[in-house]
Amino acid sequence: MRIGIDAMGGDFAPAQPVKGALEAKSLLGKDDQIVLIGDEPAIRQHLDSQAGWPSFIRIAQADQVVGMNEKPVEAHRAKPRNSILRMAEMAAAGEIDACISAGNTGACVAACQMRLRRLSGVSRPGIAIVIPTLHGPVVLCDVGANVDCRPQHLYQYGVMAAEYSRGICHIADPRVGLLSIGEEDAKGNELVKETRELLRGDKSVNFVGNVEGRDIFRGLADVVVCEGFVGNVCLKLVEGFAENVFQSLFAQMGKVQGEAAGQLQAAVGKLREKFDFNEYGGAPLLGVNGVCIICHGASQHRAIFNAVRVATGFCRTGINDRIKARFADSQDARDE
Repeated sequence: MRIGIDAMGGDFAPAQPVKGALEAKSLLGKDDQIVLIGDEPAIRQHLDSQAGWPSFIRIAQADQVVGMNEKPVEAHRAKPRNSILRMAEMAAAGEIDACISAGNTGACVAACQMRLRRLSGVSRPGIAIVIPTLHGPVVLCDVGANVDCRPQHLYQYGVMAAEYSRGICHIADPRVGLLSIGEEDAKGNELVKETRELLRGDKSVNFVGNVEGRDIFRGLADVVVCEGFVGNVCLKLVEGFAENVFQSLFAQMGKVQGEAAGQLQAAVGKLREKFDFNEYGGAPLLGVNGVCIICHGASQHRAIFNAVRVATGFCRTGINDRIKARFADSQDARDE
């Protein structure tokens, strides 16, 4: 297996992507390889500081970098030798088996759609994240790939995210919920109402109806579907709220004295780790004809390490084959 990493992507590139790649050796088989894509002299500075250049690492030169604030399509046109596009081209040519980037999300989505294309039967790819809850993991899709959705797109997100939940979260029959402003059928805009009918009409989907934002943490669904605009707002709200809660807890712990203080700090630290995006690595772009893991822009080396873990798991469990088979079955059913 060959894992491609955009070494120039993210707020702390190339230092953190390179460090994460080196730490990921423990996740690889003896014949596996990590390909760092970007400015070779800059990458070498961080590799040469190691005691010998690891044999599982190689570099693919890319002369340009897409900034976090650049418009995706325009950036690819103006910078055709950028690291994200180079990575997608290598995946399309079969030179690498998976792509990982903490860079410009829109540029990553655009590059994968242009070079890898979509899986058969998929209209629009969607980004799926795993949200940890007390009741188990919840897959939320989409969180930013497609902000102008049609009902068919959301329906497909439900199908693809359910397959991802089966393969990665090991949930045999994921319950799929549709994010709305109320659980009643009358609630929601036309997009939600039309999507609900599509999901309800597919008997192979374990559809549980509308769910509200708070229901994500109440164990009512294993998969929650929404458009990318809503999903991204939801994601950032959860991140910000969690960080605020933990900062408040740590502030209060400063007032606790004695042995209880150490025990409380250890317990809160473990809980915070559970909700740290660095521990989840990245989110797959479901629906492209390849493996693309998109990381948080502020990813540190631990997030890159875990992104490699997600990418290898995605490849080994054959998620894309599951998705293709699922849509092929749906087409067969419609043709009968």
